[in-house]
Amino acid sequence: MAGLDCERRRVSNEPVFNMPEDTAVTALQNLSLRAPASAPGAERRPEDASGVIAVAAAAGVLSACGGGASSPSPAPTPAPAAAPAPGNTAATPTLAEAARFLAQATTGAPKSEAAAVLATSFSAWIDNQMALPRSQSHVDWLVAKGFSGEAFRNNAQGLDQTLWRKLIASPDSLRQRVTLALSEILVVSVLGVSAPFRQFAVASYVDILEAHAFGSFRALLEQVSLSSAMGYYLTYRGNVKANPVTASQPDENYARELMQLFTIGLVELNGNGTPKLLNGQPQETYSQDDVSGLARVFTGWELDTAGLPQPLPHTVHLRPMVQVASRYETGAKSFLGLTIPSGTPASTSLQMALDLLFNHANCAPFIGRQLIQRLVTSNPSPDYVGRVAAAFANNGAGIRGDLKSVVRAVLLDPEARDATKLSDPAFGRVREPMVRFLNWARAFGATSPSDAWAIGDLSDPASRLAQSPMRSPSVFNFFRPGFVPAGTAFTSQSLTAPELQITTESSVAGYLNYMQRAIAGTGIGDVRGNYQSLLALVADSGALLDEINLVLAAGQVSSATLTKLRQALDTVPITTEAGKLNRVHAALTLVMASPEYIVQK
Repeated sequence: MAGLDCERRRVSNEPVFNMPEDTAVTALQNLSLRAPASAPGAERRPEDASGVIAVAAAAGVLSACGGGASSPSPAPTPAPAAAPAPGNTAATPTLAEAARFLAQATTGAPKSEAAAVLATSFSAWIDNQMALPRSQSHVDWLVAKGFSGEAFRNNAQGLDQTLWRKLIASPDSLRQRVTLALSEILVVSVLGVSAPFRQFAVASYVDILEAHAFGSFRALLEQVSLSSAMGYYLTYRGNVKANPVTASQPDENYARELMQLFTIGLVELNGNGTPKLLNGQPQETYSQDDVSGLARVFTGWELDTAGLPQPLPHTVHLRPMVQVASRYETGAKSFLGLTIPSGTPASTSLQMALDLLFNHANCAPFIGRQLIQRLVTSNPSPDYVGRVAAAFANNGAGIRGDLKSVVRAVLLDPEARDATKLSDPAFGRVREPMVRFLNWARAFGATSPSDAWAIGDLSDPASRLAQSPMRSPSVFNFFRPGFVPAGTAFTSQSLTAPELQITTESSVAGYLNYMQRAIAGTGIGDVRGNYQSLLALVADSGALLDEINLVLAAGQVSSATLTKLRQALDTVPITTEAGKLNRVHAALTLVMASPEYIVQK
């Protein structure tokens, strides 16, 4: 598909598979300038369709590469499969419904996993996943591969490899999906961790997220707050109490983000996530005085170096931070209506502060809504948020913040399981580019025979995915949960589209060019997918597309789109083994370029 490799962004001069250029471009043109019915704002003017909205991914590629395009026309809405009554997870689902559930609950799953769901139930599958033991930790893998050696002290080598390794190959796919979601809420980025052996600091942090993915959110908050990675990233490691002589004040970075991003948000919320209004206006959750008061709690925290040699080994990042008494603010600390008395020990002050935030009325809907956004839909109804928040507040046994209960509530909610939502233009989410890559890798059993997982950093938007795990450009994640694309119908419909914040002409082209290479097994070390099931169908391009549509898109790519893609695939000769692989590669790339796949319903 040489026509997709834009000259100004070219990585290789050779096409990865040999579909005639005019055929490939025609196939993409025919599906590209139609934002699907599943995408809010599909009625955008033709002159605006060139990658700003970019739900229609192929449109962005063609406009960026100078390709022509016809006027947009409405896309046919795929007919929903017969479904049980909303929320009735006891009824027998279809294979497509099982695949749709797995698209929300995992970063990708093979057809056999959908069949396993059918053999039990959605609820039982969740139980089974939550019961799986954790596989080898990130830290242990780094040590086993020798990345604790002195040569790796001042770089992050090994981190990308171990992150991709678990996201692709770990059997606990639900835990990995929730861990990835949590990493985009409680954000740490290796780009902001200026520590020796920073790969171990971030790897240990991800191990913390993974360990607590089905545990207590309160316990997770504490471990995050004492981790070296967060201490470095939000600059409170080594934070010192106020100095009346110099008028210096404690660093307020973590105190602010702990409230704004990690627990309660900017405005007071009702239990269903809607803003509380006073005289028609939302009310702020905290003031600058609250930030300053809470910052005093986060003074005196430092790496635990007791008994360790110098220079410090990687193991310093495996220890929670400890107190340096001379740096700690012993005076009273007031914030959010709480006053911690003067002389309260640092550890007690930390417990009191985290308890206050954890028990704040905002915490349940604030965290619940973001988990819904990461797994199911960008615009959950207030009722959906309210039900998930209720599960956060009480797991049924009087326990607050039980993430196991929260995850179950997110995935089994009537709104998540209702098949009629397939035709609701306000429901669904744009799949993040790195999740699309993981969809392919997990669905088709990608492996790294050498266990090197040399995929690397995929952050470059022009040639890769504009995203890579634990490499967010800021504490605000790759995109804001409330992002609204300017100048679109999202604004008038009061809808958010977080992932579109990183969707540009460059990133759309970069995604397709990168996936084209990844699918063919180039540029990602020895990581390869297994296409035996697809090669068995290669003589029937319709059956081939149907299989990919089911596995990757839960059957949501419309018959009209599949017809256009089939016409393109039939031009790829399959008289040789190489030709058969070319047809498989082309089919995967074209489905993964389709708007109906990119918008997860």
